[in-house]
Amino acid sequence: MNIVEERDPQTYAIIGATMEIHRQLGHGFLEAVYQEAAVIEFALRQVLFEREVTLPIRYRDILLPTHYRADFVCFSEIIVEFKALSRLSSVEEAQLLNYLKATGLKRGLLINFGASSLQYKRLVWGYESLIHKSVQSV
Repeated sequence: MNIVEERDPQTYAIIGATMEIHRQLGHGFLEAVYQEAAVIEFALRQVLFEREVTLPIRYRDILLPTHYRADFVCFSEIIVEFKALSRLSSVEEAQLLNYLKATGLKRGLLINFGASSLQYKRLVWGYESLIHKSVQSV
């Protein structure tokens, strides 16, 4: 077991599942294809998930009619967003940070299947000095 797996085994399990999806499918498909594959891979690996989760937004404790929709919420506490882009930008990162802020959840994963190597960013909301942003290509 490596240090990342010991610190965050749930994130490690999600990343492992997405690595397998990328290994099997490669890059070039639409985001929806990878989402469908994730339903199968998450189930095989016993990654607990909800798909296309509605994320309500509040302003001054009033529920707004506008809401976000996360691709997945895994283990009831990790928002997972899939992308199929040639590269990730700060726009996708801001989207995930807004999802975390809106829900109060702390951890998020941004997974990009569009590059020749799988890319992922792990974001942690709420601890400015500890916000962990790492881009990995595998």
